[in-house]
Amino acid sequence: MSFPRQQARTQRFTIGVPRSFEVSPDGRRVAFLRGRDGIDTATCLWVHEVEGGAERVVADPRALGADDENLPPEERARRERLRESGGGIVSYTVDRAFTRAVFTLSGRLFYVDLVGDHAEPRELPATAPVVDPRISPAGDRVAYVSGGALRVIDIADAEPDHGDRVLVSPDGENVTWGLADFVAAEEMGRYRGFWWAPDGSALLAARVDESPVTRWYVDDPAAPEQEPTTLRYPAAGTDNSEVRLAVLTVVSSGDFARAGAPDPVWVEWDREALPYLATAGWTGGPDGSPTVIFTAQSRDQRTLTLFGADPVTGLAMETRTETDDVWVELMPGVPAHTDKGELVWIGREGGTGERRVFVGDRAIGPADVYVRGVVDVDGDRVLYSGSPAGDPGDISLWLADLGTGLTAPIELPGHGCSKSADAGAHSGLRSGRLRGDTLVAQHRSMDFPGVRTLLLRNASTETRRTHADIESFAETPELPEPRVEFWRAGERGIPCALVLPSWYREDLRPLPVLMAPYGGPHAQRVLNARGAFLSAQWYAEQGFAVLIADGRGTPGIGVEWEQEIHLDLATGVLEDQVTALRDAAERFGFLDTSRVGVHGWSFGGYLSALAVLRRPDVFHAAVAGAPVVDWRLYDTHYTERYLGLPQDDPGVYERSSLLEDAAKLERPLMLIHGLSDDNVVFAHTQRMSSALLAAGRGHTVLPLSGVTHSPSDPTVAENLMLLQVEFLKDALRGEG
Repeated sequence: MSFPRQQARTQRFTIGVPRSFEVSPDGRRVAFLRGRDGIDTATCLWVHEVEGGAERVVADPRALGADDENLPPEERARRERLRESGGGIVSYTVDRAFTRAVFTLSGRLFYVDLVGDHAEPRELPATAPVVDPRISPAGDRVAYVSGGALRVIDIADAEPDHGDRVLVSPDGENVTWGLADFVAAEEMGRYRGFWWAPDGSALLAARVDESPVTRWYVDDPAAPEQEPTTLRYPAAGTDNSEVRLAVLTVVSSGDFARAGAPDPVWVEWDREALPYLATAGWTGGPDGSPTVIFTAQSRDQRTLTLFGADPVTGLAMETRTETDDVWVELMPGVPAHTDKGELVWIGREGGTGERRVFVGDRAIGPADVYVRGVVDVDGDRVLYSGSPAGDPGDISLWLADLGTGLTAPIELPGHGCSKSADAGAHSGLRSGRLRGDTLVAQHRSMDFPGVRTLLLRNASTETRRTHADIESFAETPELPEPRVEFWRAGERGIPCALVLPSWYREDLRPLPVLMAPYGGPHAQRVLNARGAFLSAQWYAEQGFAVLIADGRGTPGIGVEWEQEIHLDLATGVLEDQVTALRDAAERFGFLDTSRVGVHGWSFGGYLSALAVLRRPDVFHAAVAGAPVVDWRLYDTHYTERYLGLPQDDPGVYERSSLLEDAAKLERPLMLIHGLSDDNVVFAHTQRMSSALLAAGRGHTVLPLSGVTHSPSDPTVAENLMLLQVEFLKDALRGEG
């Protein structure tokens, strides 16, 4: 089997990798999702016993008659924002005591008891289609969204209909309750729209009104019998959705039958000054007084304020405010609180320094660590991720024990790492959990393929710490081991990786160069992880030296590095790719810089097209996948963070646009784009193609019918790699 087909059918070797972990309060059991093998897309829910290592499937979608083709539109949209391409059970929630879990399949609601070895999942008679179900802390109720309404259903069998009831319904044509708005899910990392109070007495819910947002239409010409999909897309400089918060009291089914649902208690803040709802939730517990907490951000993203609100009155009070003359970054995992109620936060030390983790007003951990996010808080222990100074390719987990005052990187034993016990990239930021002093950590490294999942018992006490593995069923790539050279290029120290063919010797003919950047904010490609270079190694085996460079704007180095792209997404970003190429040519004499191709996707697609348009003296052919061509057509929260409002300074947008450069094209360019893309819509490629045609510039367009932002069909994904290689080889054959 070819590597492109294997990579496509395994969804980039993610199928069979354990993910989405929940840990019991005593740290003795772990729930997670995993397919039964490396190509099984029907993801199952499993429970692993930490002591002894026994594990069992508690919910198998095939046994429950799952049909991933029969998904409600809201669920498809939610998965698209999450870039979730899996099937079966793709998400679940557990109660506080870890006794029950709930999940949805094909718009149907299920729950399963986690206690006992033979419990079978049972379906609840919820109102279909069910979207984003979440179990209450006590495990007796489930809240979910259906038809834009927020509903609650009881798990107990007291009534035939389980008391399925509406807490609040849409009060307008474009209103939904309990769902994240587009920019929150796409750009802010907030995928939820409702949150249970710690004592289960109420729900905090977002009301989203999309009426102000411009209506767009996404059409697929290959299916003329279908109506175009209508989108509410908040393009840069246009109106966003109106988002409000309310506390909804959850009454019993009997009280609901007698008096209905109580009126919402609105949480009020200055939404004109701080319109973006970035995070929301609760603090406190069953023995205390639950308090609403949320963060709101200004439209220019230079102010982020943390609020606490009284759930009875809705009165909100400012707790903490971060400001920045450029923008305030939304950091994962915060706000959070310790068991003692201390705020866990990430902010810039002194308001202008590098980011630090704060507990209350005190910074914790070494000052020279690049902080990436808070992973979890377990009592008085704070787990966060970061990179050691000078090595952005390493992503380590750091554990701060507030009781002892010690902060240290978590060493992951038994994996033969080349530099130290915790070398390599730890992906705990999204998949790690810490409960009952049991840590689930996922580890990637250049020393082994794939992802290793470790369970560390007594994680905060190194002398008592024990470890075990949760097995991955992912396939091993049918590919030579990546042959990668790492270094920092130029005066700025740009992180670089050069991937070479396994068969290449320096006495052979010089290799053409294929640059493979993302090169933009929030994405890093030069990592100490073998899995980061699988595609690059395959392209190298086809006869290229593949060069990857993380220039200004990418994470891992520092705030100033990230903010250097402010008001110009083109000049510095492209300059760093040129610098990396020239530095590589000086270091490695076998690179043929007279034959340089470049390919990328999304921002990487934008950068690839930018390269051949503005620097044809350096780059000789490009493949641009789903490129952002005109930043006026991209969403508010992302674009305005870097370029401001287009009406304030149109020149900023013109300098970063590709359309003005269409007449400059003199190199081969292939544009690839999904016709159903609702993130970077096909209009970008269509307008670029029209501008090139008007300028008399030949180019290639490859439209993908039925494909969204990321192709997931195995045949399409495989053929895209093959077609790109064929195009690049043909284009570079005449160079040199």
